[in-house]
Amino acid sequence: MDAPTTRTSADEPELVADPVLAWRNTALNERPGFLIRRLHQIHVALFMEECAPEGITPVQYSILTALEQLGPSEQVVLSRAVGLDRANTADVITRLGQRRFVHSRVSRADRRKKVAELTEVGHALLDRLESRVARAHERTIAALPPDERATFLRHLLLLVDTNNELSRTPVTRTPSGSDGPLKDGAIDV
Repeated sequence: MDAPTTRTSADEPELVADPVLAWRNTALNERPGFLIRRLHQIHVALFMEECAPEGITPVQYSILTALEQLGPSEQVVLSRAVGLDRANTADVITRLGQRRFVHSRVSRADRRKKVAELTEVGHALLDRLESRVARAHERTIAALPPDERATFLRHLLLLVDTNNELSRTPVTRTPSGSDGPLKDGAIDV
C-alpha cells in the first residue's frame, strides 16, 4: 500500500506522510544533507578562486579572523571558536606561523597551554583578503533574490545553532558586533 501523499504546489516535490519513505523517494540531489555539502563545496571553490593569490584556505581564514576578533587566544579557545578539533587547530596555527601570519607562544598563565596571536603581517593579510572574501560570500548567495538573503542566513544560523552540540566539534559563538562570551576567556594573562 502506498503512503498517503499531499502536494503543496506544482513545482514542489511530493510530500509523503511517512518520513522514511519521503527521504528514500527523494532524489539524492534534493536532500538537505546533500545540498548543504554541495553548497559548502561550492563556497570553498569560490573562496579558493577569490583568495588564490594569497594561498589561504577557508579554515586558515577562520583561524585568522577568530584571532582578529578575540585577540591573543589559547589554542583550545580557537578550536571552539571555529569548530575545529585541537590537533587540526594546532596544525593550522603552525602553518600560519611558518608564513609569519601568527605568532604562537607558551601561556604565561599555564605553561601547558599555547597562545596564538595575529602578527602585523597577519593583520595586513586580512586587510588584503577583505574584498576577496566578501566576493566569495556574495557569489555563494548571489542566486538568491536580494530580499531573501537575510532570511536564508537567519535560517542557516537557526539550523546550525539548534544542532551545534551534535557536532564532533561544537562552536562557542561570539555574537556579531560584540565582545561576547569568548573575549574574556580568550585573552592570555
